[in-house]
Amino acid sequence: MEFTAKQIAEFTGGRIEGDENAAVRTFAKIEEGVPGAISFLSNPKYTHYLYETKSSIVLINEDVKLEKPVAATLIRVANAYECVARLLQLYESMKPAKKGIDNKASISPSAKIGQDVYIGPFAVIGDGAVVGDGTQIYPNTVVGDGVTIGTKCLLYPNVTVYQGCKIGNNVTIHAGSVVGADGFGFAPNTEGYTKIPQIGIVIIEDDVEIGANTCIDRSTMGQTVIHKGVKLDNLIQVAHNCEVGENTVMSAQVGLAGSTKIGAWCMVGGQAGFSGHIKIADKTFIGAQAGVISNTKSGQQLIGTPAIDPKVFFKARALDAKLPDMYKQLAKLEKEIEELKGKVKNED
Repeated sequence: MEFTAKQIAEFTGGRIEGDENAAVRTFAKIEEGVPGAISFLSNPKYTHYLYETKSSIVLINEDVKLEKPVAATLIRVANAYECVARLLQLYESMKPAKKGIDNKASISPSAKIGQDVYIGPFAVIGDGAVVGDGTQIYPNTVVGDGVTIGTKCLLYPNVTVYQGCKIGNNVTIHAGSVVGADGFGFAPNTEGYTKIPQIGIVIIEDDVEIGANTCIDRSTMGQTVIHKGVKLDNLIQVAHNCEVGENTVMSAQVGLAGSTKIGAWCMVGGQAGFSGHIKIADKTFIGAQAGVISNTKSGQQLIGTPAIDPKVFFKARALDAKLPDMYKQLAKLEKEIEELKGKVKNED
């Protein structure tokens, strides 16, 4: 597949500076550009590569000011990062989708399989499961009894969806992820622990993407819900009865304890942790490695453990380096006070 600068500009609504007939057939990072590739510049730290890249076309923001000539054809757009994402989606959509059911797949006679579906070797589709049109299920993936999967979903190898769970349309689940395993529920007794049966399900709404080796536990009762448009990174743990609001994004290794409710349009940094039974308001920003132990307000920004306002956090961290000297000064003052007490006592 080959595209010209003119075609790309029309697709992105951009403005060309250079040869409108310059053609590309692949993508490359700006610092690794090669002839025939398109790159983009969105981070100012990489601006110097613009003048030396070998890429044929570079997407740049409208406000970028050139300090010297550029060999590549430039396409100025409102948001280069967003435009390259759209181009990558277009590129991916042009690849032919896998279709057909491998004869090594195991499909229950009571399962309902839609049209233009791909089911790879050693995949298992359980009793009463429903797989929607255009969905692709890669090898070794297990779709349990009574599971419902919508249209145009993509389940990569070794995904496991436990019984009864429901997955919407246009959902991507990457390799090794588990949807609907038992929540961590045990009641202590005199001899150890009694397992609390987890009889609920997981619901994943439309347009969700779940990274590799992420686990979403089924609810004790009711539903664990991942709402529309959520994007979860690799290695995330979502415990039983949690709810993640629309269009929230979470980086790798985030952990949600049971019954945590996350609002819409939240952003959560890597390794952040949430104690159970708390509510995170819409549009809350949680920094990496934050420990959130209480409810939040909409628009709030939090970092650290326990999570606090960033301004307070950085002021406190600035004092950390001074603590050894402060300790020495305190010890010196205590000694001087004791000496003064001794002198006063002797005078009396």
